[in-house]
Amino acid sequence: MKRIMINELNNYINEKVQIKGWIHRIRKLKAITFIIIRDRTGLVQCVVNNKEINNVDTKLESVVEILGTVLDSKNILNSFEISVEKFSIINSSIEELPIEINKQNLEVNLDTMLNNRMLSLRHEKVNAIFKIQNIIVEGFREFLNNEDFTEISTPKLVEEGAEGGTEVFKVQYFDREAYLAQSPQFYKQMMVGAGFERVFEVGHVYRAEEHNTNRHLNEYISMDLEIGFIEDEKDIMDLEEKLIKFILKKVIAEGKSHLEILKVEVPSIKNKIPRIKFSEAIEILEKEYNKTGLEGDMDPEGEKLICKYAKEKLECEFIFLTHYPRKKRPMYTMPCGSLETHSFDLLLRGIEITTGGQRIHEHNMLIENMRYKGLNPKNYESYTSNFKYGMPPHGGLAIGLERITAKILGFENIREASLLPRDRTRLIP
Repeated sequence: MKRIMINELNNYINEKVQIKGWIHRIRKLKAITFIIIRDRTGLVQCVVNNKEINNVDTKLESVVEILGTVLDSKNILNSFEISVEKFSIINSSIEELPIEINKQNLEVNLDTMLNNRMLSLRHEKVNAIFKIQNIIVEGFREFLNNEDFTEISTPKLVEEGAEGGTEVFKVQYFDREAYLAQSPQFYKQMMVGAGFERVFEVGHVYRAEEHNTNRHLNEYISMDLEIGFIEDEKDIMDLEEKLIKFILKKVIAEGKSHLEILKVEVPSIKNKIPRIKFSEAIEILEKEYNKTGLEGDMDPEGEKLICKYAKEKLECEFIFLTHYPRKKRPMYTMPCGSLETHSFDLLLRGIEITTGGQRIHEHNMLIENMRYKGLNPKNYESYTSNFKYGMPPHGGLAIGLERITAKILGFENIREASLLPRDRTRLIP
């Protein structure tokens, strides 16, 4: 027989079906046993005569196959149940479970959850996180495809770091050293210049940062885009605002059941996302919260406070900070005067989720800015040579997938929104 998924069983009332899944919960009575079965689509109550399972090892989380008839029934899960005719173990659970999957909440700490990742992902709340994350990625792709972007896939083994500095992982590449890519930045710009004009990528990036905080990962998923023929960074912010609204609408519409399981409230954007210059934000923090000592960049406390200001005074949980100092932005960032840049960050619920801006498109200016940043242009010739042959004005952004997922769902620790996190101490599973 063809396997029927649990969420389709209401179409098979009084019909014989075959289902497959995991044993989620068992309640044994004198003559019958109630067994809750779980597959990727939900839970169903199955009623089996004890004679059918007296010699069967029915342990929690064992994989089973059930043949039975779908009957009307009032129970806490559905308006139907399965009267079991044949019960078979496909693969039995052979050890005591380190995590109790059938409880409403996983009553374990985060390390235990991550050390037993394949089990913790079976819990409906943990599983729901990554169903929402999948909707976010789908929304990113769908929106950009509708805007005539082309999806690209760029190398993760590179000869030089896109962001400069030392925060790169070295790897042995035959008889020489290479690095794990910090960003697809160079390749995005090259593809704009190659005539695609509008490109995006969803891919892994690597940062050899020593941080071990609840907001950092050393390997994460970056949702990048780059677009040609812009006027300045405002075009990029306008595009991202439409993109974020599209993603949030999609999450609410398609992730309703998952949001209900997680009991979270998705942030909303009533009108426009407020935009404040970085220098103005520094003044606001000092005036409103007596926050001082910020030079060139926001610290975690500053990000939380400016988001608090945005929510309370500007009625939006998102906020764009613009015109970051030139000394703190990468060498490809378009200067704005001598001290600022045509760049921005988008913050949500106390943390930066996006960095973006206009890029330098003139070859000589790019070389000059590299020298200003203390970099040797000769080390970047495979990148800079592309700017000799007609590069249009362009810009782009990068959204951290785990960060935006965590903030939409209201998590403080980014690891909760990472399927298999890699941080300062974790390389397994």
